[in-house]
Order: sequence, then structure tokens, then C-alpha cells
Amino acid sequence: MKTHRLISTLLILVLAGSAAAQTGFFGDDSRITYVGRTETKDHTVSFDWTGTYLRIAFEGTSLKMRCTDTERDYLNLWIDSEMQAEPDSVLIVEGDTLLTLFATPKRKNKAKYHSVIVQKRTEGEQGRLTIKELIINGELLPAEPVRERLIEFIGDSYTCGYGAENSRSTDHFSPATETAAKTYAAIVSRYFDADYLLVAHSGMGICRNYNSKYSGYYMPQRYLQTYDTDSTVIYNAHKQGLKPSLTVVFLGGNDFSVGVTPEFEDFKRNYILLLQKIKANYGEDHPILCCAKWGNETLQDYVLRSVKGSGLTNISFVAAGNGLFHQDDHNLGADRHPNYEAHRKIAYMLLPYISTATGWELPKDKSLR
Repeated sequence: MKTHRLISTLLILVLAGSAAAQTGFFGDDSRITYVGRTETKDHTVSFDWTGTYLRIAFEGTSLKMRCTDTERDYLNLWIDSEMQAEPDSVLIVEGDTLLTLFATPKRKNKAKYHSVIVQKRTEGEQGRLTIKELIINGELLPAEPVRERLIEFIGDSYTCGYGAENSRSTDHFSPATETAAKTYAAIVSRYFDADYLLVAHSGMGICRNYNSKYSGYYMPQRYLQTYDTDSTVIYNAHKQGLKPSLTVVFLGGNDFSVGVTPEFEDFKRNYILLLQKIKANYGEDHPILCCAKWGNETLQDYVLRSVKGSGLTNISFVAAGNGLFHQDDHNLGADRHPNYEAHRKIAYMLLPYISTATGWELPKDKSLR
């Protein structure tokens, strides 16, 4: 009888010790680093802009994340590495979900230091993600903070990575093949060892969206939103404390979609409005690089004249010709959007302009990835 009681007591102690080893940490814990526009409420952190990511550092044997999504989102996951074009795995969140981000094999069940990056790879229309809790068998540690080099990219489907993982231009859009990690924005940022935040929505234009969708609601109006899909929560750049080194604006293609040419004065008025909002966020000296899509001389002229007519300083302009990349399956993904290889070519075009605007040197013998 005594032996049975001793075994029972030991079993209770072991179970109690296992339960105690798993500790919950709120989503808004200061040791977690978020890069992108977020809202904190009731110890949770919510966001929906494409490409938003969080860094987690811990010492332990397992990491789980309790989260919820308003729709069905895809996430990129990297473990013990920097963000790359290819994630270690792709996760799906639909409704209330408990994700296992890391688990040490039982045969190697020893607590070690690990770093984890989770990125929303799909855009706002695919859902709003809320991080509720991290559950760790071990201890949460301070993650790497937002880097001194931070680039803000404002754009449309190109910046979202629409179709970036497709290999045929005849493919159609699927959330599963959209990924922010394979965009020119992510590639440029990796090259300069910079963090990045994306303000991008497929079909958005300056004064006209794709095929005249959402009349009166364009990127200059959407830009100051905390959420891509909610106009009622206004973003406060000073309060959140994210101060980019540079803002890149890559918009205008949708304004000229389906063979329509917008009025220049409408385009100019809204373009300048966007530039003014960027300057209001970050200061008059904040550098802005304005990009015009290749193959449309009228668009390039519109952007350049808008920049010159803005009366604002520290703004540069770049445009490319038709030969930037192949207009076939070599470089086109879903619905004739750039695939990863085309995004690499766009990134190559932008490197010297970003280097000049920021003063960052071009690293020698470093490839784009």
C-alpha cells in the first residue's frame, strides 16, 4: 500500500511539473517584436496588412501560438534563421486556432535558445489575424527589436506578392500562392539587412482602382488606416513608434487598367495627397522614392509631373522600360503578375536608387534572394 501511495505521489509531482513548465504569455508581451501596423487591445495584437510579421525568442523545448482569424489566412514560418524567400513551413489560420510553431523531438528534449518569425503572407481581404497567447515550455526572451534600417512600401498587387509563387501566366489568383516574402520589397530589404512594412492592397490606385472598383476609395485615402479593411481605426505612426528610413511608393498601374486613362489633374491631386500624408507621418525630410510601372509612358509622365508639382523635397523618381523582364511564363505568374524571378529583376532596378536615397552602401558580392 505504501509503495502504491509513493508511486501515486511521484506521478502527481511529475504531472504538476510538466504543467508548470508550459507558461502562457499574452500576445502584447513587450518581449515580442511586431513589424507592421498593429492594434493592441485586451492583451491581444491584431493586424491584417500583408507582410506584417512578429519575432519571438525563447529558451525551451516547445512553442505554440493561440490566435484567431476573421477569414482564412496563410502564414510564413522561419525557425532559427533570417527571413528568406522560402519559409520553413506555411501555416493556415481559420477561426480560433492553436498552432504548434516549434517542438523539440523527444529524444532531444533539452531546452535551448530559439528564434521564430511568423509572417502574414496574404493581404487584408483574406482576414484579420489576432495573436492571443504564446504557450512555451520554457521561458520567453526579448526578441530582436525593429532594425534601424526599416523601409515602408506602399503598393498594389505587385507589392502584395499576388501570384508570386505561380509558374504560369494563365493561372488565376489563389491565396495559397500569394506571399509577401517573394516580392521586390522583401528582396530589397533582405539585401540591405532591413526590416520592412507593407501598405498594399491588390487593385488599388492613385485616383482609380482596377476596373473602377471602389470609386472614391483609393490608396491615398486608405494609407492612414491601421487595418487594410477597416477605415475607422486610424494609424498613428508617432504612437506606434515605427520610423522608416525610406518610403517607396509603387502605384499607378491600376489607374490605367482596362484601357482607361485618368485625368491628370485627378491623378496629381491624389498623388500629392499621398505624399503629404507620408511626410506628415515621418517629417518633411523623410525620403520618398516614387516608382512608375514599366511600359506606360503616360503613367511615368503623370508620376514625374506630380512629384515635381508637389513642392515637397527629398523625393526621387524611377521608371523602367518594357525590357525589365520577360512577358511570358519565364517571369509571369497568376493573371500575368510578376513571379519571384521577375520580382528579383524589379529589386535589382531599385537598388541604386534606394542606396542613393538612404546613403546605404551597396554590399559587394551580395546576391538578391
